Amino acid sequence: MKIALHTMYFLPDFGSAPILMNELARHLAGRGHDVEVVTTFPRADGAGLSRRVYSRRRMDGFVVKRFWTTRAPHPLGRLAAWNFYAAGALLNLFSLGPGDVFFLRTPPLQLGLPAFGAKRLRGARVLVSVQDIHPDLAIESGILRNPAGIHFGRALEQWVYGTADRIAVISQGFLANLLAKGVPGRKIEVIPNWVDTDFLRPLDKDNPVSRRLGLERKFVVLYSGTISISSNLALEGVLEAARRLAPERDIVFVIAGEGLKKAELVRRAGTLGLANVAFLPFQPYDDLPAFLASADALLVPLDSRKSEFSVPSKLYNAMAAGRPILGLADAGSEVARLLEKQRCGLAVPPDDPAAIAEAVGTLRGSAAARLDFASNARAYVVEYLAKDRILRSYDELIEKRMA
Repeated sequence: MKIALHTMYFLPDFGSAPILMNELARHLAGRGHDVEVVTTFPRADGAGLSRRVYSRRRMDGFVVKRFWTTRAPHPLGRLAAWNFYAAGALLNLFSLGPGDVFFLRTPPLQLGLPAFGAKRLRGARVLVSVQDIHPDLAIESGILRNPAGIHFGRALEQWVYGTADRIAVISQGFLANLLAKGVPGRKIEVIPNWVDTDFLRPLDKDNPVSRRLGLERKFVVLYSGTISISSNLALEGVLEAARRLAPERDIVFVIAGEGLKKAELVRRAGTLGLANVAFLPFQPYDDLPAFLASADALLVPLDSRKSEFSVPSKLYNAMAAGRPILGLADAGSEVARLLEKQRCGLAVPPDDPAAIAEAVGTLRGSAAARLDFASNARAYVVEYLAKDRILRSYDELIEKRMA
């Protein structure tokens, strides 16, 4: 079976999506499928890939096709990038035929157009993997405000779901969201994102990476991930919490990553004069287990009112690393419910710096509680979210339910 995986970002780009999609592509190719990844040129510098309009390479048993997109770092630039990428996916339709699978990882919803073409013109079947609920997330973020734009976004969302033969959502909350919008339940499967529990595992805090970064003797509260529209306001709350905790000289907040909102966050930290906040770039992937082990608590931030539209993969990575989680998420959100039910850490409102500071103090004050949270987190992902277990769910979906 031929499977065309459509994802905006792929290795060597940074973030969880490139890693997950690489693992899925390798797994499906290993199952004997003819796999091609349709993606963009990486944003990472030094990747060794030319900035052409198009490239095609074979790697690890599958083909990677890349199309040019703009990289302007603002919302309109991101919209343009989504449109350019969808245009590239349209050009790729001629490589598909009857019975092939058009795998669409949203966002962007603009991929609905090539998905429709793949189904109607080429006879392919369409599988939509919903990673964030759009346009809801853009609306709640204030990026999409125009009534006509909101109406178009909602219509596009319904069109994408209508085109799909099957829809994979990453949580029960996402399932409820789609059902409330009238999407037939028979189309939807709940398949959470996974984590490589052999690679991401508990390590000693005192390790070569923590020593290189000077973190081994500090109480480290760490965020590692993309600094995006779904987390930047919560991270601003972290900066305010850091200001409150400035007299506690052993506490340091580390924000590692890149993204649309990083420069704004760095400027804010400078305005507040925060000596206890450090900004780092994305760390090399091979260093990630030791880097996460440098932390005493791992941050999972979701801005207020957006918690129901996103479940970040970094949550599962943090749990696999065997560290307590400090979730900045509204009460009742999936992140908060998971932390409370599985006793993996603490959840506090993302817009309450005082509560964030208090939670950091609580975690610092009890090594026993940290150990208990960390053990519970690790046990949960090993049992329910390990890579091999979840990827078998995709085998079942693609090979049997889409046949």
